[in-house]
Amino acid sequence: MAYDFSMVELGLSEKKDWLVKEYQALRTGRASPALLDGVQVEAYGSRTPLKQVANVGLEGARSLLVAPYDTSLTKEIERGIAVANLGVSTSVSGTTVRVSFPELTSERREQLVKVAKQKLEEARVGVRGVRDESWSEIQEQEREGTLSEDDKFRLKDELQKKIDSANKDLETMFDRKEKEMLE
Repeated sequence: MAYDFSMVELGLSEKKDWLVKEYQALRTGRASPALLDGVQVEAYGSRTPLKQVANVGLEGARSLLVAPYDTSLTKEIERGIAVANLGVSTSVSGTTVRVSFPELTSERREQLVKVAKQKLEEARVGVRGVRDESWSEIQEQEREGTLSEDDKFRLKDELQKKIDSANKDLETMFDRKEKEMLE
């Protein structure tokens, strides 16, 4: 009986997606609409994600333009971005909010690289968890007699290849982000 690696692949995919999302939230000196994904705005009596009340677009290499769907929310959007403490400056021009990204200092770049390394390590821990869970299932199947010992070791090698590939992908993502942050 063949072991089904679909849950392993799903778990590894989730870890990669998590790291991509975390890296999108790290500011690199370049403007990116993804940096405002976590911003909450007080709108219509409740806290609402910015992307539900405004359109966020790239204006230049270091600035974003936030155009609210309801122009009465302009001040609330500006306040929400300030409260998020992203290290950006905002200015209101008419009915839009301009978000400017200052140049990063070398010290701040080094701090961001350290944060990126921590995120990479968290993702690796998650990958190890997926591997351990799958390996336990394979061993359990062998104890139950549904897998031979040869199959167990063949599956272990196959599992390790998937884990190594996922770790290589995570490392590539880190290298790309590090290069982007140090530019």
